[in-house]
Amino acid sequence: MCSSEQRVWGARTRIGNGAVGFFKGAQGVASAVNLPSPAIALVMPNGFPELPPLNALRVFEVVARHLNFRLAAEELGVTQAAVAQQIRGLEANLNLRLFERLPRGLALTDAGLGYSTSIRSALSMIDEATRLLRPQTSHLTVSVTPTFASKWLIPRLGSFAQSYPDIDLRVLATDRLSHFSTDGVDIAVRYGKPEIGAGLNSELLMEQRIVAVASPKLFEGTHAPASFAQLQEFIMLHDAHNFWPQYLAAVFPQHTQPTAKNLRFNQTSLAIDAAISGQGIALASLAFVSDEIVAGRLVQVFGQQLRLDKSFYLVWPRKLQQPESLGVVQRWLKQQADNS
Repeated sequence: MCSSEQRVWGARTRIGNGAVGFFKGAQGVASAVNLPSPAIALVMPNGFPELPPLNALRVFEVVARHLNFRLAAEELGVTQAAVAQQIRGLEANLNLRLFERLPRGLALTDAGLGYSTSIRSALSMIDEATRLLRPQTSHLTVSVTPTFASKWLIPRLGSFAQSYPDIDLRVLATDRLSHFSTDGVDIAVRYGKPEIGAGLNSELLMEQRIVAVASPKLFEGTHAPASFAQLQEFIMLHDAHNFWPQYLAAVFPQHTQPTAKNLRFNQTSLAIDAAISGQGIALASLAFVSDEIVAGRLVQVFGQQLRLDKSFYLVWPRKLQQPESLGVVQRWLKQQADNS
C-alpha cells in the first residue's frame, strides 16, 4: 500500500462508521454541481477549502423552498436585499446559476434543483448532530395580548404545568405585534382574519363571540334591562375595540341615539374588571368571561351574542423543523379552547 493510500485508509479508520451519512451527502452535493468525487476529502489537512459560506447555504435552502426572496427574508428575519446578496455571492462562489429570475418569482435551474436537495439533506444532518450533542431545549415563548393572558391563559396555566413539567412555557403579554425572530417568540395568539401573513402558519383557535355582562349586584333593587330604553339607565363600559355600536345594531335594530353614560378603557381586561366591581355593563369575548359567569361574579345581560368576522388564531413561523414542545403547546391550547 502506497503512502497516499495509507493516509486515506488511516483517515477512514479514524473517522469510523459514523461518517457514512456525511460522505453520502457529500457525494450528492458533488454530483449536483459536477464536482470531482468527494473521496479525496478524506485527506483534509486544510479543512474544507471548497466549501461555500455556511450562512449562504442556509439562505439558499430557504430561498429554494419559497422560490421568493421576500418570503425567504421574512422567515430569516432579514431584508430582501440581504437575501438576494447572499444568493448572488453563492452563485459567484460556485461559478454557476442556481436560480432563474422570473417576472413573478424564481425557478431553480437543473443544477440548483439537485444542489438544493443535497444541501437540505446536509443541513438536516448538521441539525440532527447538533441536537444529539445537547439536551432538547424545552422552553417555549407564546405571545398574547394582556387581556388574553389575564382572562384566558393564566387561569389555565396550572394544568399545563402539571401535565407538562418538562416544558418551560414563557408568556409574553403585549399589545404590540411581536416579531417572531427578534422577540424570540415561538407561537402567538393573534386576533384577525385567516390571511395572517406570508411565511407564517395559522390555525383557528376560537371564534370571537361578544356578550354583554355585568355584576349581579348592579341589578340589586332593580331589574336587568330588557329593552334599549332600559339599557340607557346603566353605564356602558367600553374598551379599545368599541363593539357597542355593532352590538346595539344587532340586538336593537333601528334603535334611537344612545343616551347612556360611558366609561372607556384602553384594555378589555379593565372593562371586565370594572363590570365585576359593579360599575356598569361591559362587552367582552365570551371566552374571557365564561369562568366569571360560572362563578357567579358576572351575568350575561342579554341572550344575544355578536359574532364577528375576526377570530383568534394560533400563528407560528414556517420552519424546516419545529421543536416538539411547539406541537405540545399547540394541541394543549386547542384543547383548552374546545373546552372553554
